[in-house]
Amino acid sequence: MSWNPPTPPSGEDTARLRVPAPPAHRRAPRTHQAPAPAVPYATAPGSYPGDFGDGAGAPHPGRHAGGPAVPEAPDAADTAPAAAKRPVRDRYLDVLRSIALVRVVVYHLFGWAWLTVLFPSMGVMFTLAGSLMARSLARPAWSVIRSRVRRLLPPMWLFSVVAVPAMFWLGWKPVKEEGLWWFVRLASYILPVGTPPYPEESGSEGGWLEISWADQAAGPLWYIRAYLWFVIASPLLLRAFRKMPWATMLAPIGLTAIFGTGLITIPGATGEGVVDFTVFGSCWILGFAHHDGVLKRVPRYLAVSSAAIIMGFGLWWASGHLTEEGWNLDEIPLAQATWSFGFCLILLQYAPSWEKLPGRLAPYDSLVTLANNRAVTIYIWHNLLLMATVPLIDQMWRIGWADEHLGPYSDGLYTGLSLILIWPLIGLAILAFGWVEDVAAKRRPRLWPSGKPARPTPVPAAAGGHHRH
Repeated sequence: MSWNPPTPPSGEDTARLRVPAPPAHRRAPRTHQAPAPAVPYATAPGSYPGDFGDGAGAPHPGRHAGGPAVPEAPDAADTAPAAAKRPVRDRYLDVLRSIALVRVVVYHLFGWAWLTVLFPSMGVMFTLAGSLMARSLARPAWSVIRSRVRRLLPPMWLFSVVAVPAMFWLGWKPVKEEGLWWFVRLASYILPVGTPPYPEESGSEGGWLEISWADQAAGPLWYIRAYLWFVIASPLLLRAFRKMPWATMLAPIGLTAIFGTGLITIPGATGEGVVDFTVFGSCWILGFAHHDGVLKRVPRYLAVSSAAIIMGFGLWWASGHLTEEGWNLDEIPLAQATWSFGFCLILLQYAPSWEKLPGRLAPYDSLVTLANNRAVTIYIWHNLLLMATVPLIDQMWRIGWADEHLGPYSDGLYTGLSLILIWPLIGLAILAFGWVEDVAAKRRPRLWPSGKPARPTPVPAAAGGHHRH
């Protein structure tokens, strides 16, 4: 994530279509999330992905507290019942991921900098992903990495198949000065180890989409790149964490103080990747601590007071390094790293154990399930869909009564109408593109995986009244 204005503007710089937009999340995303943008861990109704990549759902907080990372073999008498049990989803973590995705969408629409303080979505998403990755690494590391990459890339490929040809069709051409290197960078749409190129302007004024649509559409891809590098590095990070937990967890914040403050600057896309990795590295490793039960061994008062001090430092640092966007922590790396880490530490310290959503949250169960099942799809497509709301709203003014009665308020109505339109558009994207996440996970494709159980099929009685059991 580039914390300095890129040239051309990279990733999350979300110039608004009619409404002022923040940089495409990172910088949340440089887009908050995502996302983001989910890892399937079972195929039965009610089982669904937890985050980008591999599938074992996150366990309840403290389930592994004080215990080994790999469960001990059960007694023979317990083997059969244990085999019959399904893994239990931690619905609290699923709710956090859903909130993070909604916050990313709202941030990219309104551009309210204070949202990055209210709920640091990207830090939350990386923390949850780190917890899931630690659980998956109970299996051989190479198979876990391969599984995660397999689940992550097809949704991005589908996005690239739509977006990249559109960029070329609207006049994008290779940069001659970059020569062969430009085509190497273009391959980042296939394997996102680096920042993919895109035109700063695409199309023409007065077209269906803003001329900055390519910049905004490609913005969320920074998260995919960062996630991929965290997955690749996780076996080594987890080994280091289990030897020196606190030093490993806090080291990325120290590196952010070096690479994210200008003390040492690495130019170009490499520098963006390094800063992204250091800013959210502590959150990722905090997920390891959550999985291994390390946080449960720390007195709550000590954890919360330490988190408050770290968050206070983040706000203090931000106050002296405000950008044109004010309190947008996405543009202040060290503030983002410290605030996100402390915020997520408190969220995990007070994490309840929910096998199902309680009380007033219960009616939202299917939406939470759907968001977690399609986190990658929602995260990758949401910026492009936000831009698509503008031409759709433009068509409304062609209706006589709408133009006559609402025309004078059109500028103010765009944002509100976009907020209404974006959710059905996301629903259409889930129907059109979300099934790829199932294919990538080697599951039967589902159009709307909201977790609602299918109706049972009646089985006719066998002749003679006998039934097979």
